[in-house]
Amino acid sequence: MRRFLSKFKFLFITLLVLSAIILTLFYNALKPKEVLPIYQPAMVNTELVHDSVQHVKKYHTIADFKLLNQNGQTITQKDYEDKIYVADFFFTTCLSICPIMTGNMTTIQKEIMNDKDILLLSHSVTPKIDSVARLKEYALEKGVIDSKWNLVTGDKKQIYELARKSYLVAKDDGIGDEYDLIHTENFVLVDKKKRIRGFYDGTKTEDIQKLLADIRILKSEYE
Repeated sequence: MRRFLSKFKFLFITLLVLSAIILTLFYNALKPKEVLPIYQPAMVNTELVHDSVQHVKKYHTIADFKLLNQNGQTITQKDYEDKIYVADFFFTTCLSICPIMTGNMTTIQKEIMNDKDILLLSHSVTPKIDSVARLKEYALEKGVIDSKWNLVTGDKKQIYELARKSYLVAKDDGIGDEYDLIHTENFVLVDKKKRIRGFYDGTKTEDIQKLLADIRILKSEYE
């Protein structure tokens, strides 16, 4: 018996390995593919959503825009067409959460540097202060790479409406001018169809890692 087992030892090992491979393939084939949710205004904290869109339960997308970046170039939705991107809101004189957010966006920039399908977009909520020249200075200070990351400024009403009606990440100031807002620490993941696929705390390392993992999941939808 021992001689018999010894004679067919290699065959048994080969069959065992093949069985393990086949079982793994079956498991992967049957395992549901992970898919990110598609966020609608009705799913988000009402404080962060303009009351004109709070009722929306489907078909929400990011509105078209026309803003200026750190190089004085006009940036529109066309520049993000067929791209996955991460968006946020900030201002260059912010001394609280913005430096942390910008540092974490720089981390994301490093991770996506060689991926042509992914871009970054940061909107200033103080466009009167954050001129093109100021954004350029800030971009140089923070290591912004122009081909991957646009810092944008422009019409205050448009930025307000993008924050409250499109990206769903800012609170209404309520005490200042009509279009004053309080930006939050949120990073927003947007897919190639201009839909919101995730919200992340831009000040937390664990959320940044979750965002990077979710980008990989989102990319798999297009493969």
